[in-house]
Amino acid sequence: MTVDRRALLTDRGFLRLWAGTSASGLATWAMPFVLGLAVVDGSLGAPALGVALAARTVGFLAVLPAAGVLADRHAPRVVVLVASAVAAGGSFALAAALGRSVVATMVAALLVGVGQGACRPAFQALVPATVAEPDRQAANAAITVAVRASVLLGPAVAGLGAAVAGSAWLVAATGVLWVVAAVAPARTTGRSARGVEPRPADAGRRADRPGFRAEFVEGLREARRHPWFLGGLGALATVIMTGYSVTAVALPLVSADATGSGVLLAAGATSYTTGALLGGLLLARWRPPSTGWVALGGLGTYAVAPLALALDPRLPVVVAAYVAVGIGIELFNVPWFTALQREVPPDRLSRVSSLDFLVSYGLAPLGLALVAPAVDVLGMRAVLLGCAVACLVGPALAALVPGSRHFAATTRTERGAARG
Repeated sequence: MTVDRRALLTDRGFLRLWAGTSASGLATWAMPFVLGLAVVDGSLGAPALGVALAARTVGFLAVLPAAGVLADRHAPRVVVLVASAVAAGGSFALAAALGRSVVATMVAALLVGVGQGACRPAFQALVPATVAEPDRQAANAAITVAVRASVLLGPAVAGLGAAVAGSAWLVAATGVLWVVAAVAPARTTGRSARGVEPRPADAGRRADRPGFRAEFVEGLREARRHPWFLGGLGALATVIMTGYSVTAVALPLVSADATGSGVLLAAGATSYTTGALLGGLLLARWRPPSTGWVALGGLGTYAVAPLALALDPRLPVVVAAYVAVGIGIELFNVPWFTALQREVPPDRLSRVSSLDFLVSYGLAPLGLALVAPAVDVLGMRAVLLGCAVACLVGPALAALVPGSRHFAATTRTERGAARG
């Protein structure tokens, strides 16, 4: 099934949302890369880099539960504005702190992470408030294509910028991107594009509204109403803990052993982004049958990466493997976000999205911490094969969960709950 994208290309509301979401995605990607360039040019020490990245991750994860509640309780557009302003301020402060104070660098990076974390669920809620349901998959694909294309071209542009202006100016440029993210999305009418009222107009002023903790728990209950969501989230967390950790930790080690350089590492990163860009372009027009099973199959293709590194780590094999992985991850991401926007009531979407990001990103550090010790104990090949099995088994088990075939409610009761 194909979708006509002309309506999206002429929709000013979507184009503004696309610009804001793309700017926030590019700023999120660029920060660790730009800080790496700061280490290369001597503006930042390696210990300070570790502190900054850790502080950003802590801020991102810590704010997610509150961000989901706030975006559902108030207008998501307001949350995007405030959160992006916090991230922008943190970015400008980080640029000023480079090479001067580790404490100031840590605090600034923490603020950047808080802004990033608060933005993610709010941007998710803005999609159904802006785009009609038939166009949402194409909209989500257009957003991911913009971010992936920027990531593909970004290293060359950033490297040139660092050589001409210095890394501190590049960090400040990410702050400008956050300013764009803050002001670009248009105000919504308070109604979702599918005609469902996400919240009463006076919801933020109701004296009898539930407390913060009660609203967070309500979001957890909403997530439990969707078995396909819990199964898919478990599969996603498994793949991130294993497959992503292989890319972050094992790929550099294999690259050094196989080529004596970072050739495989660079090729893997570029091939992954290229594949993800191709996957996004594909899903801008194609709606696969049995969408959920196709998505979970795409997620399971991450097994190809550790298999290639374990069995035949030659350059062409690694390039082909990571192109396939990139395509597969977007085969999952785009339908996943589209299904959440369709199945979860608008007034609870941000809380469910925050749970998605919290679990998937929150477990990533555990996998990163465990891969290297596991390699020391079991050996590289055994760890890579074990990660490949996990990347296959997780999505396969999720495919057995009710509703997973289409990422949709399967019973009349579930469908009624999804409509709110």
